[in-house]
Amino acid sequence: MSYLVRPLLALTLKGSKYKDPIDGKQFRKFLPYGYEHPRENVLSPSTLSLERHRLLWLFLKNETDFFISAQKVLHFAPEQAFYKRFRKLKNLDYTTTDLNSPLADVKADICDLPFEDNTFDVILCNHVLEHIPDDTKAMSELFRVMKPGGWGIFQIPQDLDRAITFEDDSITDKKQRAKIFGQYDHVRIYGRDYFEILEKAGFSVSPVPYASQLTVEEVERYRLAKREIIPLVKKP
Repeated sequence: MSYLVRPLLALTLKGSKYKDPIDGKQFRKFLPYGYEHPRENVLSPSTLSLERHRLLWLFLKNETDFFISAQKVLHFAPEQAFYKRFRKLKNLDYTTTDLNSPLADVKADICDLPFEDNTFDVILCNHVLEHIPDDTKAMSELFRVMKPGGWGIFQIPQDLDRAITFEDDSITDKKQRAKIFGQYDHVRIYGRDYFEILEKAGFSVSPVPYASQLTVEEVERYRLAKREIIPLVKKP
């Protein structure tokens, strides 16, 4: 959806039932979003944030010192909902990276990063790893460039009803891949073992069921996914 139509959408849908915590604006409803089976009432008309963006914002704001302490931050595939806001934060030494994004300061392959060891205090890498064929190599690179004592959040689409992560390269039809993996360009669907995979890469992992720690009213007002877990990682 074009950012050019945001002001009109925000005005048309203005109300008081739902709130986008990223910019504080309120609406009578959010927009639908999705591919095969669009989810109703999940896309903010103002920031174009989805459930995962709003949950991450609330977690960073309420549970971390991201917005107040001096941090050297690496942000992969920077989301439009966050990019300008994070860039303006005076406490952050903020670097963005991606292979293709026009918002990337550094064009780079996540499996071969051009940064020194132990460089970043915080790494945000959200909804990226499910696109990477060699996610083991990507995770090793994330671990390498994070400072000891540093932390990160690596959100992914996760099926919590699935114990083991599923991949199948033999499925080549785009429609079939979208049906099975959520999008045609996803190479896997992560299960509950995602946290163990991160631990094998060297991280200390704290799966935070943050949405469930909020009130039922907050989850509904901010339009969050009730079961979503924040994958908080730290480098020992």
